[in-house]
Amino acid sequence: MEKLAEVTTWRDSTLFSEAERLALEYAERITYTDRKVDDALVDDLKKHFSEAQLVELTAAIAMENFRSKFNPALGIEAQGFCMVPKRG
Repeated sequence: MEKLAEVTTWRDSTLFSEAERLALEYAERITYTDRKVDDALVDDLKKHFSEAQLVELTAAIAMENFRSKFNPALGIEAQGFCMVPKRG
């Protein structure tokens, strides 16, 4: 639960391992269109994850990004399972 509470501030948190930090960085780079996944990040990810794990991680991130567009279009609201910071 501590990690969940700090996931939005993962860069400043001491709770996450190096592998978790890399996975979160990867997720952000996939999610935000102004960021890119470069060879250096992939090389770092490969130090902690197998090829199969990277494919699964990428699919999970892509599915959540899909849901973030699909659900609102159909009026499907959050069910309270994820702590999302409120926008300004």
